[in-house]
Amino acid sequence: MKKIQIGIMGSAADLNYGDDAIEFVKELGNLIAKSGNILVYGAEKEYSSLSTNAAIEANKNGGLTVGITGGKDKLIYGDFRPDILISSGLEIGGGREFTLVLSCDVIIAISGGSGTLTEMAIAYQAGIPIITVPNFGGWAKDVSNTFIDDRKRLKCIEATTPKAALEEALKAVY
Repeated sequence: MKKIQIGIMGSAADLNYGDDAIEFVKELGNLIAKSGNILVYGAEKEYSSLSTNAAIEANKNGGLTVGITGGKDKLIYGDFRPDILISSGLEIGGGREFTLVLSCDVIIAISGGSGTLTEMAIAYQAGIPIITVPNFGGWAKDVSNTFIDDRKRLKCIEATTPKAALEEALKAVY
């Protein structure tokens, strides 16, 4: 069976998410690792993120992680390095999101500010399934169980536990 590339999209540290959100993404990262699939995330340069926490946990549990960073260099925040780091050549907010999202078979959005909204909109336009976790607010809550626009191309599927998020992601791809 093909390994699924699961994108984790979520708030960066400057949005001040809580410990409960960190615990959620750590469990999700662990489950993705144990499922044998691939975790794809936006490797930030300035600070940590919910996505980075998921990737760290996936890596600790033997999972394959792919980080997509902005710009031409491979500089990213902190000591953690994903198994594969791709320099998109595009800046955050200036195109990196296209490389990130289009590298995924499905995305899971947790909380999220404008970057996560951009990533969900790209997934929507590209027909990439979107799983949303409303538990921690942000854009993921605002679009859970809805369509991003009136075209109603792709409904955002809500999941409230890490296990349900992974199950819905796999179901959406298969």
